[in-house]
Amino acid sequence: MQNARKKLSLVVPFYNEEEGVARFFARINLVFAPILDHYDLEVCCVNDGSRDHTLEELVRARESNPYIRIIDLSRNFGKEAAITAGLDFASGDIVVPIDADLQHPPEVVLEMLKKWEEGFEVVLARRTDRTTDRPIQKLAARAFYKAIRYISRVEIPADVGDFRLMDRKVVNAVKSLRENCRFMKGIFAWVGFRTTIVDYKVEPREHGQTSFNMWKLWNFAVEGITSFSTVPLRVWSYFGGLISLLAFVYGLYLIVKTLLLGVETPGYASLMVVLLFTAGVQLISIGILGEYLGRVFSEAKRRPSYIVREVIE
Repeated sequence: MQNARKKLSLVVPFYNEEEGVARFFARINLVFAPILDHYDLEVCCVNDGSRDHTLEELVRARESNPYIRIIDLSRNFGKEAAITAGLDFASGDIVVPIDADLQHPPEVVLEMLKKWEEGFEVVLARRTDRTTDRPIQKLAARAFYKAIRYISRVEIPADVGDFRLMDRKVVNAVKSLRENCRFMKGIFAWVGFRTTIVDYKVEPREHGQTSFNMWKLWNFAVEGITSFSTVPLRVWSYFGGLISLLAFVYGLYLIVKTLLLGVETPGYASLMVVLLFTAGVQLISIGILGEYLGRVFSEAKRRPSYIVREVIE
């Protein structure tokens, strides 16, 4: 146990979660009551542009729970930006991002604290199953983690999300990384520090439905790959070189064949296949370049990741 009294900060993004606010804080009060003799508690609630009555419910919850700090964003900036805002405002010696829908069991945080007291600076919460995911989500997650493991220079652990404990020095390191195209799993992994893992089982959502669909998950995967790997660019360089080599060899073949056997009537079908194939390769490679160029454009503008409308504390 650390000698001085420490503060634990929970960072909780809220987006259209009005039905679950009361349940969330009832669970938080129940779980963390036993440790309040040793830790101060702060819950940084980031209202990410909710269009329902989430903000009003948070203000109501704060009346009976003074440890709540509300960061109200000017619009919906997305979960990555909301977590960034929460980390920027959290003042705790230990910070834990956690979901408001209670799929991340707050009880796991108590296990994380024990690991932190042992000297670890990062404690990852790793999912032991994906029973709450649809089959296509399971397949996509498995494929993404395999791909990112091979092409990224940063090791991003499989089945580990934003739910993790971070020491203050880790949070300060994360806060120093101010890129606009934020893939938080990669940023968390990039900073390093002494790390361990605790396993947990994802609980069913207490209310509502997830706002993540396959299109959002696809864009999220593209963000992760392009943020932490240049392999897609390198692959198309190699592939373009291979196509050029094959074209050169085929050109030599046609020259030799023409000199030896004379001119044949060229086949329209084979010519169209070659043209369409090379055109498709060019368009795909241009698309890959566009993905990276778009991120360069976004970073060059230096816009903030989020804008705060109001802080209620």
